[in-house]
This record gives sequence, structure tokens and C-alpha cells, in this order.
Amino acid sequence: MKNRKSLVFRFLTVISVTLLLFGSGVTLKADETLSDDYRLEEVVVLSRHNIRAPLSTKGSALDTATPYTWYEWSSNASELSLRGGMLETAMGQYFRKWLEDEELIPENYRPQGNEIRFYANAKQRTIATAQYFSSGFLPVANIRIETNQEYDKMDPVFTPQLTFVNDRYVEDATKQMYELIPDLSKEYELISEVVDLKNSEGYLNGTIHDFSNDDIEFIMEENAEPGMKGSLKTACSLSDALVLQYYEESDALAAGFGHDLSSEQWKMISNIKDTYNDVLFTAPLVCINVAHPLLKEIDKELKNDERLFSFLCGHDSNISSVLASLDVEDYAVPDSIERNTPIGSKLTFEKWEKDNEEYIRVRLIYDSTDRLRNISIHDLKNPPMSYVFAFKGLTANEDGMYRLDEFMEHLQKKINAYDELIRKYDAKSSSIPKTGIE
Repeated sequence: MKNRKSLVFRFLTVISVTLLLFGSGVTLKADETLSDDYRLEEVVVLSRHNIRAPLSTKGSALDTATPYTWYEWSSNASELSLRGGMLETAMGQYFRKWLEDEELIPENYRPQGNEIRFYANAKQRTIATAQYFSSGFLPVANIRIETNQEYDKMDPVFTPQLTFVNDRYVEDATKQMYELIPDLSKEYELISEVVDLKNSEGYLNGTIHDFSNDDIEFIMEENAEPGMKGSLKTACSLSDALVLQYYEESDALAAGFGHDLSSEQWKMISNIKDTYNDVLFTAPLVCINVAHPLLKEIDKELKNDERLFSFLCGHDSNISSVLASLDVEDYAVPDSIERNTPIGSKLTFEKWEKDNEEYIRVRLIYDSTDRLRNISIHDLKNPPMSYVFAFKGLTANEDGMYRLDEFMEHLQKKINAYDELIRKYDAKSSSIPKTGIE
């Protein structure tokens, strides 16, 4: 039962913002539409969970790095907040209206077979995100959320872990990671002032020091996520909590602990945690290692002829590493204080057909910062934000579409890059020529 109508979805909100797309200087206005003769066949979504409480608990560096009292969260540490649930339900309702408009699914759809799949990491925030989205997306279908681990344990598919490590690999990978660390002195200065670091318990007792890039150390162990010690990690915890507090707290002044922060200053604060994520998960030698299971999962879903819609729910590290492994062109999304993967964002792989040719479009669909703070409802005339990705080595048509066969070949190459990495760095395979993985 594949779709059915030649009306195409607008790809940004109906405002007059312009974006550079496809890495070739082509500009498109937010209210422009694609040509009207594409037919939607399937959508695979890789979602970041929605707004949660900070990961840290009381007594952690998060508490001792500021004399201020944090926002009183509606959920326990790391769990989806009530606001996050409402936002996710609204996003699910929007996807329902979009796919009904494209006639990919009928109104009040109740799937009977394997056309729909919801699969989440086994953490509360990801299961809850999938559940809330499904209730807005298919409100009468009673969708089951698939998990493949014991509750509250990380699923290897969604864990951005290093499954191959040796000394030579660690040396080369960490070199790349260090090269990704920008000058954060202005960001450190701002966040230290906002949280009043120098009057905090941790600073006064000497357990927390002035932030600097000079103390950053990486931890690279097999079957574990890339880790970090030093200022950037501590500052990331504060950055993450401040951004979440800004989303939840209706009083922007209170969210900044009494500081009247501009949008640019909030972006600077967010840039600390965004940089932390980039450094740990997007270096070329790291992303093809940690994203490998999810690349295979996405490939499997795109090749499943029964499937109409797949929802894979994980984390920002999943989206970042997948995009980096696929050689996405550099990007920063508009109307968000988070640079690359706003909370609750959906990385969509959309299969379309036109004139008996199959195409794919890859986008990030997300709420603007204003919508995250104010929870306005989406509809087809007032859609969420959208950013169309460009990929190095691939050529998009005038609509931002890639030929499906070319993209799938590209995806398979990136899946195979994991085995090439092992052949390159495995001492037993030292005689094999270099693969070009850098």
C-alpha cells in the first residue's frame, strides 16, 4: 500500500529565511515547495529524544559548580520531562498530518502487518519519546515500542561505543579528536559568569578549576563510548543543564540565573555541549566505528519492502555520528540555539518516486527554540523547521533529491568502512594496503 499523491511537503517553515543547500551555493527560501510530481514511498526516522532533566544527580559537579539552585524538574535525572512529552506528541501529530496528506497512510491508520516499526533504546527518555510520538502519530493504533535490552540498559545499536580499539587506532583517532577542539575561551568565560563559578562550592574547595582546553584527555576503551576528562566535560554538564533549563523555564531571566542573555549568548552556551558531542563522536576514525550498528539498521529499514514508516529513537550522539559517517557537508541549523541536533530533532530518510525513478531526501526536522519554549502546535501550513542535507561525493538534483541507488551504494560503502578500519589497524592484517580511511 504505498502512497499515492503527487503533492509534496514544504521543507521549511513558512517564513522568509534562506538557506544554503546541497553544498553548491543553491539557495532556497523557507516557503518554497518542491515540484509536484513526486510520490512518497517510505520514511525512516532516526530521532533524538525530547526534553529531559539533566543527566547529573544531586551532589554531582552540576550542583557544586554553581551556588544557584537549578530549575525544579518534572522528572528524575535523565528522564523525559512533561514538556518533552507534550512536544513529542505534537510532533507525532504533525507527521501524521504530513503522511496522510501524502497518502502514505490513511486517516486513523491501524497497521495490521509490518508496515510500521517503532524501535527505541531501552532508556526511559527514549522509550517515552517513542511512546509520546506514536500516540500523536497513530492515536488509535496502540503501537508497541520495540526494545531489545533490559529496561534502563543501553542497547548496543544505540550505544555509540568503540567495538574495535588498539594502540595505533587510539593514537590516530585521538589526534583527529584533538583537532576538532576549537578555541572556547569566550564560551568558558560566559558560562563561568552565568553560573557564578568562582563562588561555587566546587571552585572554593578546589575540586573545580577555571575552564581551559589545556586539561582535556580522552578515554578510548573497547566496548565503551569515547570518554573525556577535563574542563570541557565539566563545562558540558553545565551547558547541557542551562540549555534544558532555558527550554523549561518560562522566565528567560530566571533560566540564565538572573542574566539577561541574548540568543547569541545562548548559542555560545550551547556550543560547549555541541562541541563536546562533535569532538567525541564525529572524528572520521571514530564515527565509522561508533555509528556502524545504526548505519546497518537504517540500511535494513530502507531495504524492507513491507515498511512504510520506521521510528528509531536514540540520542544526539547517534544523529551526529551517523551524519558524520555519511560525509555530510558542514551545516548549522537555523532558528535554534543548538547548532546541529536540536533536542527532539528527527533525521529523516525519505524515499520518493518520480517518473519511475526512485530518489531519497535526507532532512533534519526539528522545533525552533521558540517553539520548544512555547509549545505551539504544528500543522501543514505551520510546519516545524527543516534542513535538507548535502553529502560529499554525491550530486543532488534541483529538488535536493539523490538517486536512491547512488545513495544506497554510498551508505553501503560507509558500512563497509568499519571492516576496512579493522583491516587497516589490526596488527594481524598489517600487510593489507591502506584503505584511505582518514
